[in-house]
Amino acid sequence: MPRLEALGHHVSAPDLPGMGSDPTPLHEVSLASWARYTADMARAAVEPALLVGHSRGGIVISEAAEIASNAVLGLVYVTALLIPRGVSLFSAMSIDKVEHIPGVTVSDDLVSMSLDPDLARGGFYHRCSAADIEQALARIGPEPIRPNATQLSVTEERWGQLPRAYVECSDDRTLTLDFQRGMHRVLPCDPVVTMDSDHSPFLSGPGELAGHLDAIAKNFEHRRRRRSTADRADAMKT
Repeated sequence: MPRLEALGHHVSAPDLPGMGSDPTPLHEVSLASWARYTADMARAAVEPALLVGHSRGGIVISEAAEIASNAVLGLVYVTALLIPRGVSLFSAMSIDKVEHIPGVTVSDDLVSMSLDPDLARGGFYHRCSAADIEQALARIGPEPIRPNATQLSVTEERWGQLPRAYVECSDDRTLTLDFQRGMHRVLPCDPVVTMDSDHSPFLSGPGELAGHLDAIAKNFEHRRRRRSTADRADAMKT
């Protein structure tokens, strides 16, 4: 956030309902509630918002953009799940039962799942500093299962009309580079940039990531102004 703010951006990195310090009970959390929360933030912004989703956050920004497409400048998927309508995170990753995921413990009420910290250490943060790893691990807690099993409801008329960018991470052990490229091959993004990073480039390469996000934001804003100019010209002709 400080790097992006230094580049002139207004930045928010909220905890989704039920995550981090947010007290929402996990049984109340759904993909729809996450999407509404994010869409409301975009609508409250003073200008169209650039939504950036990392990992599971990809499905959140997709659904939020479907709800509030008029308030969104564009979407950036940072080694994130980019999946089409009718597909869930679990199905995209060929997970038939959450109980079968190595290193994951499911709660007795089947509402949440918890990841083994040692698995997270090697899968998420292997290029990060020791201090960053420990700080990140301290914030990992139970996650709601339901959003990951929910099929996306995005449409070409709303979500599909927004510009998309993808930030690949070539040394990601959680979403491999081939998997990332398979997703944006099906759902093309422009631009696509590649970082020599693990699954957490905001920790292992924050300066480079901020530079990419800044460039993408400027690209999308230029495209928005160009479309607006073209629309005004068409209106005058009419």
